[in-house]
Amino acid sequence: MKKTKFYVVWKGRQRGIFRSWEECAAQVSGYAGAEFKAFDSLDAAEAALHSRYELYRGKPTVTQGWLLAPSPPLLPSICVDAASSGSPGPVEWRGVDTESGRQLFHHGPYLDGTNNLGEFLAIVHALQWMEQHNCAMPVYSDSNVALLWVRAARRRTELQRTPKNAPLFTLIERAEAWLAEHPPRVPLLKWDTSAWGEIPADFGRK
Repeated sequence: MKKTKFYVVWKGRQRGIFRSWEECAAQVSGYAGAEFKAFDSLDAAEAALHSRYELYRGKPTVTQGWLLAPSPPLLPSICVDAASSGSPGPVEWRGVDTESGRQLFHHGPYLDGTNNLGEFLAIVHALQWMEQHNCAMPVYSDSNVALLWVRAARRRTELQRTPKNAPLFTLIERAEAWLAEHPPRVPLLKWDTSAWGEIPADFGRK
């Protein structure tokens, strides 16, 4: 059975929620600067209609689950995440502005790393990014392990340095040295995936 879609039109001939593409197309086709997006539920569509199109533009709807939560994440804030292919394997990480989804930084991939190490470095780079931009806001990660490592200012990993992952270990050692001199002064918080959906920094590879 075809899944029902709900089409939100923020800007078009008529603003509102439409239950078929044909109805939506009648509002936006040929309309200069039209703003519209499909959602999987009426609740999500209604929440989006009362929000701003910029929060949804160019992003999968699933990343906006937190908009519907009774207790949403703190704003403004930074969300971080990492992705690795294998353990060890190539690893990369990034940080985004929670509300807009705008990418603030991205590093990698680096060879022979782990997801936990990427999550650790992502949090540290978020803290460094804020220092460079003279701002302070909470940092969200969906990794309890990485949050513990950052609070301890030291990673706990059995992964050994090799010629392949030497560049990654150099970054880790620099991150630990930086944390020793710059203890976090902003909240480091666990992203509530069950309540808010995937963290906005997710690479979408699950």
